[in-house]
Amino acid sequence: MKILVADDEKEIADLIEIYLTNEGYEVLKFYRAEGVLDAVAEENISLAILDVMLPDGDGLGLLREIRREHYFPVILLTAKIQDTDKITGLTLGADDYVTKPFNPLELMARVKTQLRRYTRYNTGGAAEEAPTELTVRGLTIDPGAYKARLNGSELTLTPIEFSILLYLCERRGKVVTTEELYEKVWGEDFLDANNTVMAHIARLRAKMHEPSRHPRYIKTVWGVGYTIE
Repeated sequence: MKILVADDEKEIADLIEIYLTNEGYEVLKFYRAEGVLDAVAEENISLAILDVMLPDGDGLGLLREIRREHYFPVILLTAKIQDTDKITGLTLGADDYVTKPFNPLELMARVKTQLRRYTRYNTGGAAEEAPTELTVRGLTIDPGAYKARLNGSELTLTPIEFSILLYLCERRGKVVTTEELYEKVWGEDFLDANNTVMAHIARLRAKMHEPSRHPRYIKTVWGVGYTIE
């Protein structure tokens, strides 16, 4: 698997490369934004780790361009801790967000989690794990093929977006708390990750052309979580 790393702090980029290489991944490393999009277009990238701040651009701009055609996982790195920066990145389609300084072992764990989800998403999962299609008022979820269609049109979802939609559809009629949704989809303990879930729900609704105030499918239960009725 090829993993793209873009970080202008050479020590950090080199350290990430060492850990990824030790795990058996092939690394494409950049210290600037220049060349990143060319590599994305020419190489079969499985995951990208992007620093938000680069000397000739920023990771958010790269993320925006990547998401026009590609749906591999993207993890953002940043020294910023403002919620607005985090929400912006997640709304643009980032799958995860790591604040510097970070533990390299934690980053590797997040990389592996994202790659497992991405691999299942692209291979359709194991045949024995393929349950029946779910249909909710024109919304069809095929867990076996990792496909979602709305009124006959396929939705272009990232693996996390698909997992969120599937989990909610499987529990149709029940309210899923924000904590439960995060822990089941991201596979991590919930530690004040409400903004992460909210940003992904917003992006999912946008792809489904759902009005934010009166969505037809994913409804917000204020102070609790989300439900598909």
